[in-house]
Amino acid sequence: MSSKLVRMAVTATAALALVSAAPAIADRAPAAPSHGGVDSFTIVGHRGASGYRPEHTLASYELAARMGADYIEPDLVTTKDGVLVARHEPEIGGTTDVADHPEFTDRKKTKSLDGVNVTGWFAEDFTLAELKTLRAVERIPDIRQHNTIYNGRYEVPTLQEVIDLGKRLSRELHREIGIYIETKHPTYFEKQGLALEPALVRTLNRNGLNRSSAKVYVQSFEVTNLIELRRVLRVPLVQLTSASGAPFDFVDSGDPRTYADIVSPRGLRDVAKYAKGLGPEKGQVIPRDAAGFLTTPTSLVRDAHRAGLVVHPYTFRVENSFLPADFRSSAVPSQYGDLFAEIEVFRATGIDGLFTDNPDVAVAQEQLAAA
Repeated sequence: MSSKLVRMAVTATAALALVSAAPAIADRAPAAPSHGGVDSFTIVGHRGASGYRPEHTLASYELAARMGADYIEPDLVTTKDGVLVARHEPEIGGTTDVADHPEFTDRKKTKSLDGVNVTGWFAEDFTLAELKTLRAVERIPDIRQHNTIYNGRYEVPTLQEVIDLGKRLSRELHREIGIYIETKHPTYFEKQGLALEPALVRTLNRNGLNRSSAKVYVQSFEVTNLIELRRVLRVPLVQLTSASGAPFDFVDSGDPRTYADIVSPRGLRDVAKYAKGLGPEKGQVIPRDAAGFLTTPTSLVRDAHRAGLVVHPYTFRVENSFLPADFRSSAVPSQYGDLFAEIEVFRATGIDGLFTDNPDVAVAQEQLAAA
């Protein structure tokens, strides 16, 4: 039986049960099979299953895999001693309990992060040993209050620990769990003499993952580092884009091009020279009007496919605050809306996969659509 049929064999009832139970279930959650295969729809656990656990923790990644995600997604920053760790941003005050550690009070400072002054504690000012004394906390507690019960329980993981977890879960779940890596703020780190890319390449080489058949993607919101990585990596690269602004490496070098230029038909043909995929903000696929309702899909998916790129938009989340107005259940930001319906609408545009904080919902939606 194909892995896709195995996945469909998991009943919709069981999948839906995960949605309601997820905040309470432990990391021993029952395994859900994955579809796999080149013609599959790709489900990426965005920062893990961050709708149910504090993001970028081993617990969040493991839960995403057990819910059926094909890939888990670590965002990479670096420590003072050059170790790659998984955090959403260099500033760690919002995702760890560092503010509760008096021994690190003097590490708080203001830095320019991609042209914006940010005050807090920064990963690159800590050694790995020091970071390991901290514990993760929920980044958006007002929206995900249930996640706060896990505050203080999980360490900041290294990239190597994420890879080791993926290997263990691949054996345990009898399917390969992929790693979808993002390099965060590469120009920022390069200017500090802590470039992310050499350590990333070494880590992939050391783990036998720098090969075209490895279940690995590497993505970035910047362009220059992807072009440079193309020379040394055999895994597919993905160009991330935003609905506004420009890649910071372009801004920093005086290049006038914006993300809008990148997602134009000509820009996508340029992307295809160094990347295999496009990761757009989902509003670039289907925009919203001033009231927050979805409008007519753009030509982005079609244009990207014509350029030979797969399209994996971000980020699909179940809370009303993140959903289009079409699918909100109430005016309460933290309440769950109809993520099933949003995914269905976006899948109709021809996207090849998606990033989601709620991989169980994406898996269940696929099963229900195939039934």
